[in-house]
Amino acid sequence: MSGSSYLAAAEIQSVGTPGLWGITIVGVLALLVLDFLVTRRPHEVSLREALGWSAFYIALPLAFGVWVWSRYGSKQGIDYLTGYLVEKSLSVDNLFVFMLLLAAFAVPAVLAQRVLLYGIAGALVLRAVFIALGAAALQTLDFAFLLFAAILIVTAIKLLRDALSGHQQEVDINKMRSVRVLRRFMPVTDDYHGTRMIIREHGRRTLTPLALVVVAVLATDVVFAVDSVPAVYGITEDPYLVFATNAFALLGLRALYFVLHAALSRLIHLTYGLAVILAFIGVKLALHWAHGIWKGVPEIPTLASLGVIIAVLVVVTITSLRATRTTVGGEREVVAERR
Repeated sequence: MSGSSYLAAAEIQSVGTPGLWGITIVGVLALLVLDFLVTRRPHEVSLREALGWSAFYIALPLAFGVWVWSRYGSKQGIDYLTGYLVEKSLSVDNLFVFMLLLAAFAVPAVLAQRVLLYGIAGALVLRAVFIALGAAALQTLDFAFLLFAAILIVTAIKLLRDALSGHQQEVDINKMRSVRVLRRFMPVTDDYHGTRMIIREHGRRTLTPLALVVVAVLATDVVFAVDSVPAVYGITEDPYLVFATNAFALLGLRALYFVLHAALSRLIHLTYGLAVILAFIGVKLALHWAHGIWKGVPEIPTLASLGVIIAVLVVVTITSLRATRTTVGGEREVVAERR
């Protein structure tokens, strides 16, 4: 079998029947509607509420993974669980950027979860588009795996360079292209008006700051989709499993944000870990492409990938927690800022 026919044959194998796709999409939409109902009355999210929803959104994808394993076998089960872990780890970095945006726009605490929910809904749409494009690329382009590998390795190098240079992620609202475009076409009020994004002021339709922050969050979703979709395609080529891992990882972000809000600033080594994971998956994709050309090239098993990803995440979490603690007068306090 030639390299191109090998890659095409591998790509079209999917557990996603039309019926399963339909049930999954309806389920995702139902969960989004549920989240919108939960946030219809703006309120500050308590830790107890956030923990409850986080537990639900962790138990649900894990139960789904058990079903995939029992229904389709261990390979598909491991592929799904590994892909979900990759997407969940990348989503933590997404949360940090969301935290910066909410702080930069001075979003009231009662509106934070509504902004996050808009961002999650937009991210789901964008991921679906990128997943479809990725599937089409894998089916028609012999070098698609190599292209995905290059994207991940370049991203990993950028993350590592920023981390080593001590570069801190910052948000300058006035320099954001999406914000500048909106302000060019419509005036913007200084104050928030609840969950309203457009109001009438002095006889003119005017945007509220909520509209700006929602657009800014959606703009960052595009960047994250470019990284996350090739990453999970490095674990499995099944478009259905790719969509499922992305959907489950994103749906729990709203609650997870409020659980990890205080801890995010302490994960100072997360960027190093993500760089290692993306580079590793990039190499895995490149080897997979080369294996399709010449069978003598070894491939990295998904189970081994799962072990590497878990090990990296455990190491960077432990080192981050140790690095951000010091003893002063017998009390521990956070002394480092997230790079």
